[in-house]
Amino acid sequence: MEYDQAQKVLEEADCLADRATVEAAIERMAGAITASIGKKNPMVFCVMNGGLIFCGQLLTRLLFPLEVGYLHATRYGRETTGGDLEWKAQFQDDLVGRTVLLVDDILDEGVTLLALADACRSRGAREVLTAVLVDKLHDRKSCPGYRADFTGLELPDRFVFGYGLDYDGMWRNAPGIYAVKGL
Repeated sequence: MEYDQAQKVLEEADCLADRATVEAAIERMAGAITASIGKKNPMVFCVMNGGLIFCGQLLTRLLFPLEVGYLHATRYGRETTGGDLEWKAQFQDDLVGRTVLLVDDILDEGVTLLALADACRSRGAREVLTAVLVDKLHDRKSCPGYRADFTGLELPDRFVFGYGLDYDGMWRNAPGIYAVKGL
C-alpha cells in the first residue's frame, strides 16, 4: 500500500476506541488476569504479529512472576478474510503442568485461538486461558458462543485496525482502534 493511500485509510476511518479507552481496557484486563493467575507462575504467549503491541502493554501491568514466549500462527496474512492456519513459529517451551495465557489482538471467528489453545493442551498445559484486546460481535464464531477468558473491548463487526491490528500490513501502530470506511 502506498503512503498516500495508507494515510487516506486512517483519515477516513471511524475511531471506535481512542487511546484512553484502549488503555483503560488493558488496565482492567490486567487486574482480572492478576486476580485469576497471578500466583500460578504462568507462561504467557504473545500471538504474533497482531498481539505484539497489546501484549507488550499488558505485560507491563502484570506485576507478578511470569515467563514470556511467542507463537506465530495466522489465517489472514495480509488478506482481509481468513484461510488455512499457517504456523510460522511454534512452541519453544515446556508446557507440561503449566498455566498458559495466550494473548492475541482479536477474536473474530476464533479458529486461530482455539487451535493455539488445543496445541497448548496437547503439549501438556494444565490450564489454558485466552486474552484478546478486541472481540468482534457477530454470529460467525467457529464454536457458537465462544468467548475469550479476558476481553478488552467488544466492537461491531467491521474491519478494524490499530493497537496491533493491521489493515493490509499497515497501521498496527495507530493510537486507537479504527474501522476501515466501508468495511
